[in-house]
Amino acid sequence: MVDDKEKNMKCLTFFLMLPETVKNRSKKGSKKANSSGGGGGGSGGSGSSKLPPVCYEIITLKTKKKKKMAADIFPRKKAASSSSSTVQQQQHQHNLCNNNLIPAPNWQGLYPTIRERNAVMFNNDLMADVHFVVGPPGGTQRLPGHKYVLAVGSSVFHAMFYGELAEDKDEIRIPDVEPAAFLAMLKYIYCDEIDLAADTVLATLYAAKKYIVPHLARACVNFLETSLSAKNACVLLSQSCLFEEPDLTQRCWEVIDAQAELALKSEGFCDIDFQTLESILRRETLNAKEIVVFEAALNWAEVECQRQDLALSIENKRKVLGKALYLIRIPTMALDDFANGAAQSGVLTLNETNDIFLWYTASKKPELQFVSKARKGLVPQRCHRFQSCAYRSNQWRYRGRCDSIQFAVDKRVFIAGFGLYGSSCGSAEYSAKIELKRQGVVLGQNLSKYFSDGSSNTFPVWFEYPVQIEPDTFYTASVVLDGNELSYFGQEGMTEVQCGKVTVQFQCSSDSTNGTGVQGGQIPELIFYA
Repeated sequence: MVDDKEKNMKCLTFFLMLPETVKNRSKKGSKKANSSGGGGGGSGGSGSSKLPPVCYEIITLKTKKKKKMAADIFPRKKAASSSSSTVQQQQHQHNLCNNNLIPAPNWQGLYPTIRERNAVMFNNDLMADVHFVVGPPGGTQRLPGHKYVLAVGSSVFHAMFYGELAEDKDEIRIPDVEPAAFLAMLKYIYCDEIDLAADTVLATLYAAKKYIVPHLARACVNFLETSLSAKNACVLLSQSCLFEEPDLTQRCWEVIDAQAELALKSEGFCDIDFQTLESILRRETLNAKEIVVFEAALNWAEVECQRQDLALSIENKRKVLGKALYLIRIPTMALDDFANGAAQSGVLTLNETNDIFLWYTASKKPELQFVSKARKGLVPQRCHRFQSCAYRSNQWRYRGRCDSIQFAVDKRVFIAGFGLYGSSCGSAEYSAKIELKRQGVVLGQNLSKYFSDGSSNTFPVWFEYPVQIEPDTFYTASVVLDGNELSYFGQEGMTEVQCGKVTVQFQCSSDSTNGTGVQGGQIPELIFYA
């Protein structure tokens, strides 16, 4: 296997979930960009040193494009007239497509603010005193610039054009930045607009970091946090470490821990570098069965073999996994999972397989290279919304009707299930269909059974996977129960409950057809990870 340190020094690779580019990806790993290189401002920064081109590939996040104006953060006055606004929009759209636009005579009079007049110069050859050849060989784009505007927007550009070591070059080559990302950065500098797209946000973040445009970099990180899900959390984890963004790293870990099985089964997991793989396999709070961790590691090894042009053999899979194999806590698997899975995978040696079987069965256990202590996982929290419960001879009946309640939280959490009341007439078994929706869209559902012992306790019913809940948005929790007609029900319900560091608000749901509401009824508990 190619040494990670060596290949990381050669190539910086961005990965963000685009299968067609994954297969042709470079064998080289990722390494965070050297800070001095980031401040060099491309090939035109200094005559005494030249930065080598950095190769990379950008993989697409499957999310909707979002557009945010910096002026939303820093308020500005509106344009004086609708006609001048229409002209400006036409000018702006033309600039995106063609940088050789000649404005109309006295065009300055059409725009009442310096910001709007500056925006006309975006991607415009008029009065341009520098040009950038942006992109890798074979995919370059020549873009015009205006030194004064660029220097005002970036300290790197200021040093490049007006610093002590400034060079008077008419054309500057920047092979390590995508043209679309460079344009996004220029658009922010010229127009005070933040225009981010899923397929260019990582490249834009790289450009913003390289040219020290901190507000744009922060907007990129916010975009990534908003787009964060179990499908891309592992890839974004590696990128957040590369770009030294600790807040984004922490958010990635929150998603990976709570939705570990979804994250490990995602296509993006196979795109991470070896260092990120090790950090995930080492994770104590990973909330997943160990057989899922084992299978995910084998899937990663298969893709890594393809990246290194190795034959897809058991020996090569073990080779690329290296010592990371021993971070998988195989002795903590259920015996059935080990016997029917790991033991028959061929990845383990005969001695390792025998020793692990002895570990399960023998009183004197052999020494193992594998970690034998189970992961701690996450401890679920319970939000109880009733202050008391009761039962009556004519309540609480079900007959296929739906009990439902709406709730909102002030922090991102992951709903793992609901706590439900059981029979008030002795022990009984219930069939429960639980469901979680947002604006009518089903986010998670499960059909399972639970046994109640006749007490007023709540009994947990779980979703197959925890469901990610965003703050400040109302979600609908629903359950349809089939079982003993009479059960306990909650009373003295609260509209707001503080549960640890999370505040939960409740309101009635129109989906509830069995009487459940804020003041009383079923669904007494939300079970979640935070």
